[in-house]
Amino acid sequence: MQRLFYAFLLILITQGAIAQHYGNALGLRLGNSNFNRTVGMSYQHRVQKNLTLEGILQSDFSRNTTVHLLVERHRPILSKRLNYYYGTGLALGREESFFKNEQDKTITHTYGNGTFGVDFILGLEFTVVKTVLSLDYKPNVNLMGRSEFFRGQTGFTARMVLTKSKEQKRKQRQKAKARRKASGESFSDRFNSLFNTKN
Repeated sequence: MQRLFYAFLLILITQGAIAQHYGNALGLRLGNSNFNRTVGMSYQHRVQKNLTLEGILQSDFSRNTTVHLLVERHRPILSKRLNYYYGTGLALGREESFFKNEQDKTITHTYGNGTFGVDFILGLEFTVVKTVLSLDYKPNVNLMGRSEFFRGQTGFTARMVLTKSKEQKRKQRQKAKARRKASGESFSDRFNSLFNTKN
């Protein structure tokens, strides 16, 4: 059994060396909380090494529809295929709300409330072939429009890789080269600018 564990560990590490990284990925997100279950779309775009922007649009197709924009930091575990990530962002939408009246022991239920809040996220992500699978916990702190201050949601997301990171970096280099060429700046101009001091 111990040999099997070490063999599995070795496979993870060696696979990480040839792992496919993604520049951006798009897919389906399933969310679950104490209040509802949602289905939505998730789009991730890598903006720097280990830094990703994620946009989520989700709905229960009844009383709750929300949009989320998150900034996430990724850290590898054992290999580059397996990551944990954490981040924060903003959320807005139309949601239902439950207000408890302690005096007469009633609950007032409203829906269609415009809400605005802050999200946090902590997740685990695994990339295989051209698919990114992730499991996360996304708590939301309400700032406006809902009586509940805090709601937590777990989510499972499956995304297809649209652009690998190598491809994304190559395109970024090509754009930078085209900008330099358009501005007429040569290599010698850039080299000399390193040694020129401003008065």
